[in-house]
Amino acid sequence: MIVSDTIFKSPLGLAGKSKFKALAQAIREAILSGQLAPEAKLPPVRDLAYQIGVTPGTVARAYQLLTEEGRLIAAVGRGTFVAPAQRSLRPASPAILAADDRLSHAADVAHLLSPKMPDMGQGQMIRDALHHLAETMPTEHLLRYPDRQTDLAARRAVAAYLGVERVGAFTVDDIVTAHGGQSAVVMILQTILHGARPVVAVDALSYGGFRYAAAMCRADVVGVPWDAEGPDPAAFEALIKAQSVQVFCTSSEVCNPTVRHTTPARRTQIARIAQRYGVHVLDDDCCRLMRSAHIGPSYRALLPDLGWHVVSPAKSISAALRIGFALPPQGWTSALVRTATFSSFGVTRLMTDLYAHILAQPGIDAVLDAVRDRIAQDIRAAVNVLGMYKLSWSEDVPFVWLELPLGWRSGEFLQAADAAGVLIKSADDFALRDGRSVHAVRIAVNGLVPHQTFVDAMHVLRDLLAHPPQRISV
Repeated sequence: MIVSDTIFKSPLGLAGKSKFKALAQAIREAILSGQLAPEAKLPPVRDLAYQIGVTPGTVARAYQLLTEEGRLIAAVGRGTFVAPAQRSLRPASPAILAADDRLSHAADVAHLLSPKMPDMGQGQMIRDALHHLAETMPTEHLLRYPDRQTDLAARRAVAAYLGVERVGAFTVDDIVTAHGGQSAVVMILQTILHGARPVVAVDALSYGGFRYAAAMCRADVVGVPWDAEGPDPAAFEALIKAQSVQVFCTSSEVCNPTVRHTTPARRTQIARIAQRYGVHVLDDDCCRLMRSAHIGPSYRALLPDLGWHVVSPAKSISAALRIGFALPPQGWTSALVRTATFSSFGVTRLMTDLYAHILAQPGIDAVLDAVRDRIAQDIRAAVNVLGMYKLSWSEDVPFVWLELPLGWRSGEFLQAADAAGVLIKSADDFALRDGRSVHAVRIAVNGLVPHQTFVDAMHVLRDLLAHPPQRISV
């Protein structure tokens, strides 16, 4: 183990040096002086970070730099070791060095794992709404269980947003509240699925929440491949026949993570197949920013007796506003209400009234427009910096999909980006275990990260993309 008192001697405070370069230099000097012998094991990243008071990202970048130089060896599952004495040294990667030059002035790590909305005034709007509710809500409302009357204001608010042309005919009484979009997905599967081993179909690359919800319902999951227009109809029908699929979970407007949409014509094809075999289709519409233009009718509009629709404000207003809405097909409202009641007795009035109050504010449209503009600013920056690579993007979707160039594998790129201080998600996070390997990553727009930090992170990724690892085929 490295003994910080004898090896580091406060190198992280040296003027003019970034933390990870100072740490790398301390380890380099310890190796050259013999304090760290060949093949000696270094502490785990988190342990060393704790010992010397830095972030794990700083230690990871130092280890990555020295590994590229040939001074350290990373053994998967075993740890990081000093290289054998005879190992030849290589110059440090320009990508890793450039990463520090770009990010050290802003932050140790750019967290781009999950979309988060920038605060464009909705933070204060939520505070004001909480104060208003605290002062005006009758005590009785603070003491009773929720029911179908206590959430009526929230259901009316979201009804104005949904629109009949988009989701088909419905009334406010058809809408069922949930504790967020994911909660709505779980409730829907609990309502639909039956039998000892039900089967749920999802897009081959899709939101992991579908798989988690299916696992909670003890269902098997199968993947539907996509072509340029959306889910492949022939593959979808073959899976239904072979696996007795009961429900297809998809996102027709924005596939998370690929940012692709299902064309209106393809939606019609998929709906006809689902209708023929009696397969439910759950259409998750939580990723496109609120009040953005939509590409076509949802599956609920195309399948009045089999289509389900889910929305939430998490990716438009705030992820902390834990409320979601499920719109069932005709004849299924009572069953879904029963599921919601049995699972949690409903969403508290504190949350439903908060949501309704915020949606009723005269400034909400300006806030939503400002959120879209801020997200679009980051998306444009990503496209400007990474545009020479294969990107899928939309200015009103808070993430981009990057297909990696030849030479990079998604796991390796993820590790390199992590070491360089940029946290993103691999395609593996969205694929089934037995699915085809895809070498791509999702870069989320985190509105809590300053725009310049996001731009710097895009340059870091571009530097990495331009320097894939060297491999020798044998």
